[in-house]
Amino acid sequence: MDYRQMKKEELNSNIPMGRGMIKWAPFATMPEQFESVQNIIHSQDKIKRPILTDDRVDLMSRKMSYALHHKLPVKIEYYYDGFRYSVDVEIIKIDQWSEVLIGRYIDSLDSFFIPFIDILEISLL
Repeated sequence: MDYRQMKKEELNSNIPMGRGMIKWAPFATMPEQFESVQNIIHSQDKIKRPILTDDRVDLMSRKMSYALHHKLPVKIEYYYDGFRYSVDVEIIKIDQWSEVLIGRYIDSLDSFFIPFIDILEISLL
């Protein structure tokens, strides 16, 4: 298990906290090294793609269909490149063939495409 996902009480109290990001500073003296160190720091915050149960996928599918037919706005939490994001959209189309949800941002006319596999949660607004 990743130590960053553990509760503070479960961690070994004998391990010192460390100096935080100061430990990377000596390695960032040249621009190439600085970029490399920044990439390492950024990648430490990434998470693995969550695996959804069949029940949860079915529930989200029902919510998508309901929101599409009743033209309701939804809040979609999705996974992209190691991070969780959320967006408020109105669902325009559910493309079963290419497994993509097509929506429009609530505050603009721009379209939004998201693969089914990346959707983590759907909430009706």
